[in-house]
Amino acid sequence: MNILVLNPPFVSRFSRTSRSPGVSLGGTLYYPFWLAYAVGVLEKSGFDVRFIDACADDYSLSQVTDLVSDFNPGLIVIDTSTPSIYNDVRVAEHLKQIFPSSFIVFVGTHPSAIPEETLQLSDKIDAVAVGEYDYTVRDLANCLAKGQDLAGVDGLVHRKNGEILRNKNRELIQNIDELPFVTQVYKKHLNIKNYFFGASDYPMAMIITGRGCPHKCFFCVYPQTFHSRKYRPRSASSIVDEFEYVTENLPQVKEIGIEDDTFTANQNRTIEFCRMIIERGIKIKWYCNVRVNLKLETMQWMKKAGCHLITVGFESADQDCLNQMRKGITVEQIRAFVKNTKKARLLVHGCFIVGNPGETKETLEKSLKVAKELNCDTMQFFPLIPYPGTEAYKWAKENGYLISEDYNNWANEDGMYCSVLNLPGLSPTEISVFCKRAVREYHLRPRYIIMKLKQIVFHPKEIARTIKGTMFFFKNFFSMSGK
Repeated sequence: MNILVLNPPFVSRFSRTSRSPGVSLGGTLYYPFWLAYAVGVLEKSGFDVRFIDACADDYSLSQVTDLVSDFNPGLIVIDTSTPSIYNDVRVAEHLKQIFPSSFIVFVGTHPSAIPEETLQLSDKIDAVAVGEYDYTVRDLANCLAKGQDLAGVDGLVHRKNGEILRNKNRELIQNIDELPFVTQVYKKHLNIKNYFFGASDYPMAMIITGRGCPHKCFFCVYPQTFHSRKYRPRSASSIVDEFEYVTENLPQVKEIGIEDDTFTANQNRTIEFCRMIIERGIKIKWYCNVRVNLKLETMQWMKKAGCHLITVGFESADQDCLNQMRKGITVEQIRAFVKNTKKARLLVHGCFIVGNPGETKETLEKSLKVAKELNCDTMQFFPLIPYPGTEAYKWAKENGYLISEDYNNWANEDGMYCSVLNLPGLSPTEISVFCKRAVREYHLRPRYIIMKLKQIVFHPKEIARTIKGTMFFFKNFFSMSGK
């Protein structure tokens, strides 16, 4: 049986895999790594798979149809997200019309959170794979190929005789090492030069080295709707093997991004990984996501092993806001963390969320002031987006803060995420205006500009990264400045 795995057409450079799906101000385009892992599992099981990332290749729906016209897929796997859900339903309906005998399954955080509601959007969607779907789509494909009843496919919500049935929940994958290298799938199916992260060297590749996150931030969508708060890391040796695979088989890749929610959740494993990278003489830059509890010793090991940048969620400089979102950190930790990164000579991409519980105009200005004091390599400010299935969504809905339950409003016409919260004393417009002003004020300060100029002078390898990121920033910032 032929299988089409599709990141469907929507807005050019729309990242469904981002924790806040949308078109990024800085031009970042995420790899569709969850789909890619599923592709690897399907191919390992012997299926013929055609994998298309329409947003990265800027394909229209008609172009996608032309690409698979001779393929006749029996199973179509479609990734979706909250802002793109209605568009993606239309894509499914079109493909069902072209391939009426195909079975269409939706995957991703949005349908995982509300599978029955998703299926009710159109009878052309046959099923939803809830949560981690690598083995769900494999088992579904096997059942369809053999003509077996779908009741035995754990993790599937599907239609049968006009009813929507929910199968047994699928157990989490415990041995993450058994999954194929996602970079092997990239090499076979994707154009690596399509993808970009403004803080890293270009081109780069994104991998996952562990699933789940043990922390309890109330806004984070993946742990709450997709892979749980149970942390399941790959072994250090497995990660090093994939790094080695990239250096030997993808020579154009200049940096590897570790896109775990928190790569350093187990700092002993992080140090073990770094030691192995050094011992095996693997030379490639990398970045990862961390928390502010990262120890200086761990940072120093990371630097020795080729890490040059870490991405961290500060979220707010107001302790009450941090407590209410259950971030589990303090403002003092934030300051100490940044001091240690400077000692370890690691760059920092910092993130602030705007519109937190307890947020006021005063707390916003406090966060911007502290952000400027921290003076990290790059800083982003984006609105709190309450996605279905998260505690943030429940909080917003119960308090009457959601301005709309029409998912079209989760992004604007350019595909950029926008605020859907009307908080006491903070309107959606005020939240959006602050985000744009904060980004502008942060990156156009004399102190920041001088820092970047010194970086270019003393580290010439940073020139290309800085120029490319700056071009994306100004292009996207001024294209949306009037909206």
